[in-house]
Amino acid sequence: MCFFMCMFLRKKVLIFFVVKVILINGQFPGPKLDVVTNNNIILNLMNKLDQPFLMTWNGIKQRKNSWQDGVLGTNCPIPPNSNYTYKFQAKDQIGSYTYFPSTLMHRAAGGFGALNIIHRSVIPIPYANPDGDFTLLLGDWFKTNHKTLQQSLESGKSMPFPDGVLINGQTQATFTGDQGKTYMFRISNVGLSTSLNFRIQGHKMKLVEVEGSHVIQNLYDSLDVHVGQSITILVTLDQPPKDYYIVASTRFTKTVLTATAVLHYANSNAPVSGPVPAAPANGFDWSMEQARTYRWNLTSNAARPNPQGSFHYGTITPTKTIVLANSAPLINGKLRYAVNGVSYINPDTPLKLADYFNIPGVFSMNSLSELPSGRAATLATSVMATSLHDFIEVVFQNNENTMQAWHLDGYDFWVVGFGSGQWTPDKRKSYNLVDALTRHTTQVNPH
Repeated sequence: MCFFMCMFLRKKVLIFFVVKVILINGQFPGPKLDVVTNNNIILNLMNKLDQPFLMTWNGIKQRKNSWQDGVLGTNCPIPPNSNYTYKFQAKDQIGSYTYFPSTLMHRAAGGFGALNIIHRSVIPIPYANPDGDFTLLLGDWFKTNHKTLQQSLESGKSMPFPDGVLINGQTQATFTGDQGKTYMFRISNVGLSTSLNFRIQGHKMKLVEVEGSHVIQNLYDSLDVHVGQSITILVTLDQPPKDYYIVASTRFTKTVLTATAVLHYANSNAPVSGPVPAAPANGFDWSMEQARTYRWNLTSNAARPNPQGSFHYGTITPTKTIVLANSAPLINGKLRYAVNGVSYINPDTPLKLADYFNIPGVFSMNSLSELPSGRAATLATSVMATSLHDFIEVVFQNNENTMQAWHLDGYDFWVVGFGSGQWTPDKRKSYNLVDALTRHTTQVNPH
């Protein structure tokens, strides 16, 4: 399959102010890319911005193909008025995914879109084919332009609080369906920093897929979707014919920002009414308990996630344990973000090229320890060494007071447990070693 994409800035009215956004083929958000399991994707990206640019394919597994991942570790940015052709395969994957810019703060200006992988017709799915399919891209939004945000971060300031929340780049989107029919909603958080709670007034939501995994089909009144995550739900229009609120609101924030859209019954002339349904209380604890209910559907057919070559992940003994602790230290008087006491610096040469051509001095193999060091934070282009076929236990330790999202580019991992406080080996007793989900992005609650 082949898509041609180009980008440029255009002014657009969002949340009652005018901002410049990054368009993909003249669209904000960018065009929805629908592909089928095992399709080969050939995509030419032409950069019409005045800055170097890269696009990443969030959740797509890059098997022996990491140079197509679209991040600075593996790719040189595409210069202005230049193009690059990405080639990758949706190998053995299904589900809802996204694409977005990975350079500078371009994601704050748009440039994102949906990438949906449809199952092959010969492979049954564990639910009836829906009567329709909607894609919803949720995200926080800033009226400050992306260049100013970048300069602010480089000066040592933290991210400001967002100015609003958008659904598909709008504040008044409408989704129309027929009474009695069931529709698929593909929901992704494409924002920068804020977890969102999603709900539909008067309707239950059946969770059927999370980032490529068919799941046990529980019903929910609302669902937390953290930064970078995607979920797929089924909703049956089984209520009296009228319009209903679709709601996305910020989580774990003192000031709650809310975006609404409309679920419109085609046989209705009644407008949306009643109060906007509220998000659940109890914040972090509630969200963690909900995440524990997400379990892999072991009876589902291919495509099935198969990281590290085994479905029986719970029977494999890890070859090593890595604990990654995030922090927000001051280094040289500026706020930085660090892992195990090291704040990463992007080199001019992509790590992949430096490694392949044995270019010295680009990165350091010994600056980042496998356990939190407790030492003063430093700056480094740090790389952590592993061995081929290692099966690694990774612990994400969040010592901050905000929710964090951890993402693994080009791969996924089994999320076997969540917990409060500091991790200890005793926590292994509570791991789900049977039907945990594989994810490319996981949330980590504050310590």
